[in-house]
This record gives sequence, C-alpha cells and structure tokens, in this order.
Amino acid sequence: MKAVFQSIQDFTEDELNLLDDLITFRKLKKGDFLQKENQVCNEIVFIKKGILRSFFINHKGDEITNCFAFENEFMASFASFITEERAEENIQALTDTEVQVLSRKSLEKLYQSGYNWQETGRKLTEIEFVNLNKRMISFQKLSGKQRYEELFQQHQKYLQLIPLQYLASYLGITPRHLSRIRKAVL
Repeated sequence: MKAVFQSIQDFTEDELNLLDDLITFRKLKKGDFLQKENQVCNEIVFIKKGILRSFFINHKGDEITNCFAFENEFMASFASFITEERAEENIQALTDTEVQVLSRKSLEKLYQSGYNWQETGRKLTEIEFVNLNKRMISFQKLSGKQRYEELFQQHQKYLQLIPLQYLASYLGITPRHLSRIRKAVL
C-alpha cells in the first residue's frame, strides 16, 4: 500500500510510516463478504492478494456485478464510505484474499496529519470517479466484445478465476455470448 501512495504523492518516510499503526490486515476465504448491502461502509481495503467483486441484487432478484478489484487495487463501497449511508452493494471475495484495511477513523487521522494525505485522498477520489465514468461510457460506446477485450488486456491473468456468470454480468452480456467472445479472443 505504501508504494501505491508514494506513486501518487511524494511522501516523506515519516509520513508513510504513519500507516504502520493505522493499517490492519485481514484474510477472506473465497465466498466471504467484506461488505454487505444495507451496512455502512467504514473501511477502504487494499488488495495484497486475491480478487473482490462488488454486486447488487436488481428488481428481478438477479445478481449484477458492477466491479472487480484485483491485487494492488483499492476497494470499498465508496458511495457509502463517503456519505456514511447504507451501502447499495455487497463486496465478496472471489478467491482467498488478503487485504490491508484502513478504517474511516484512521483515514481521518491521516488527513489531519497534513497536506500530502489530504492531497492523496483527493487524487484517489478523482481516480475512482474517472474509472466510474469510463465504465459508464464503455456501456454506451463499446460492444460486449470490446469491453471483454479491454478487460482481457488489463487483467488477463485473473479472468480464468472469475466465474462466467459474474464476468458476463459485469460486461452486460449473457454467459452464452461471453463463451462465444472468449473463443474468438483466445
């Protein structure tokens, strides 16, 4: 996590060492929930190992995958974390997963410690907004095949670990259509 923060902002060693007393570690087994719908999200995690999936249940009762997070990425129910309102989604481990956890209280301590941490929070928020915007636009501009190819280019080593129905839901296509796309791409 320190390396990611350092890549975003030029921290002193003392500033980065503040994390040592604020980060906790957690292991999730495949299928465990990090966050459940209707609970307030009070932590952001950094994935050291594994894959997390964010999903919600739509009006028909179907699970809709809206996000995957992989090693060296952050994950949270960001809207719930920011607003302190109940989360609309669940976050579940797709593989055995190890995370570093930063609680809301710990993040506030970092923000209070100085400008660099405040600036890092702003930059991470901007990155999340841009990623969300890109995903929204991809559904309006790209075909399911193009969305799969993009995901394949960015996260090829993980795709075989994600169940077909979750991947298809994330791409907004049927599992059958995804099978045809995978055969064409591979």
